[in-house]
Amino acid sequence: MKTQFPSIRLRRLRKSENLRSLVREHTVDLGDLIYPIFVEEEIDKALPIPAMPGISRIPEKHLAAEMKAIQKDGIKAVMLFGVSHKKDASGADSWKSDGLIARMVKRAKDATPDLTIITDVCFCEYTDHGHCGVIKGEHVHNDATITNLGRQAVTAAKAGADMVAPSAMMDGQVKAIREALDEAGHVDIPIMAYSSKFASSFYGPFRTAAGCDLKGDRKTYQMDPMNVREALRESLLDEMEGADILMVKPALPYLDVLARLREKTLLPLAAYQVSGEYAMIKFAAASGAIDEKRVVRETLGSIKRAGADMILTYFARDVAREGL
Repeated sequence: MKTQFPSIRLRRLRKSENLRSLVREHTVDLGDLIYPIFVEEEIDKALPIPAMPGISRIPEKHLAAEMKAIQKDGIKAVMLFGVSHKKDASGADSWKSDGLIARMVKRAKDATPDLTIITDVCFCEYTDHGHCGVIKGEHVHNDATITNLGRQAVTAAKAGADMVAPSAMMDGQVKAIREALDEAGHVDIPIMAYSSKFASSFYGPFRTAAGCDLKGDRKTYQMDPMNVREALRESLLDEMEGADILMVKPALPYLDVLARLREKTLLPLAAYQVSGEYAMIKFAAASGAIDEKRVVRETLGSIKRAGADMILTYFARDVAREGL
């Protein structure tokens, strides 16, 4: 067989940055990124999270100023996580009209009306047992929990949230939330479903950050990390129930799931570069083992290349300040 070399030389299009830029297949910019933040009530100053260098719990009373600073950096969208001091067995504070979710959404939206404000819809930050719903017997009760998820989503929408993102991994949660929002008159509020959310070991730093440690695990509702077909079923069911965006979480260990899901749906896809992914890069960079900026660029690029339209990442503000 006649070789194609030297007539075909792929390096021709790599010899300058301008040429490489012209033929680049995927790009990441600030419009693709969502910045997760932790908001704690009843504290007076920001509390750094040791396992997540550069990330702190933001005092609720300082949220407006922090939101304006985030917007000034160029961030377009944020995901709010509340750190509650009023926990109970059901997480009832999360759907009260004067509870933490309602207050932090209103503060954020009033301070930065042009930013997209997304709320995580779950209960692990608001229950005294740390699980994502109502416990009956030894397990989380699915149907009682989805009713409460609908209540929480409506509370967030009434307070001004632009989008809600259910992460509890209860069967039927998207349908229950869609119906609750529509019945309350919030037909235009989109749902970003944590549709393929795995029972991952990469969440460790988040649980400290959000104050949602628990005894036991969440394996009866979050997904087995070894399952791909089930992940596709989960996401496609959420699409049927009315999700507007589907999510794979975590991102890097599940790029295969993201790529396969991209082939199955026309919906926008999100991927969450979770706390453990962030921590590994930060600590490796601090040790001198890697170049942080280049690794962030490469990992975010890999997530886009696999099929994500948007990425939730704790690096969003670093990217905004320093660029890619």
